[in-house]
Amino acid sequence: ILVSFSLLSLTTGAVMYLQGYPNGGILLTLGLILTASGMGLWFRDVITEGTYEGHHTKQVQKGLIIGLVLFIISEVFAFFSVFWAFFHSSLSPAIEIGGVWPPLGITPLDPFSIPLLNTFLLLSSGAFVTYGHHALIAGDRKGAIFGTLITIILAIVFTVLQYIEYNEAGFTIADSVFGTVFFASTGLHGLHVIVGTIFITVGFIRILNYHLTDTHHIGHESGILYW
Repeated sequence: ILVSFSLLSLTTGAVMYLQGYPNGGILLTLGLILTASGMGLWFRDVITEGTYEGHHTKQVQKGLIIGLVLFIISEVFAFFSVFWAFFHSSLSPAIEIGGVWPPLGITPLDPFSIPLLNTFLLLSSGAFVTYGHHALIAGDRKGAIFGTLITIILAIVFTVLQYIEYNEAGFTIADSVFGTVFFASTGLHGLHVIVGTIFITVGFIRILNYHLTDTHHIGHESGILYW
């Protein structure tokens, strides 16, 4: 119930803030804090049930995996909708935007600067988190810590670079369909990276606290699948 109302406040506040309504930013911040608090309490309960109380039987683990898979599928369709909008607008540009892509007056970012670097960082983070996962399965504690830590660092660098990229952009989300699609797609992906970073950080803290073993690490494995 708490998370449901928190998400309602978060989304309503976001719309109000983007549309310039008074106090929209306050409602957005409140919703964000409440959502994060709800997630923290949820993580706490799941960790307690699985690590200290032994409630994570094979059947419970199967249910958790199914829930994660459904969540990832919902994200796939969210990204699919954004890509659909991009290809619909770019492959056959409407006359309203000048019949060209990018639209007239829009100067796109250089794909061989920050975007290329961020792509390299994400691919590298995937390799390191996979290494950390295999090290955990093999009982290599140092390798698991190293691989997971490097992944978190690369994720943080990615987020900082995306923030810099947004500041350097010569257009906004209100500048034609190009600006809308660009910020909607990269913003959604940036949000995915932030959530994934939190997910993996929780797993990293649990590795440091000896919560995870080579056969019982479904929470951390879920974070890796999401990543």
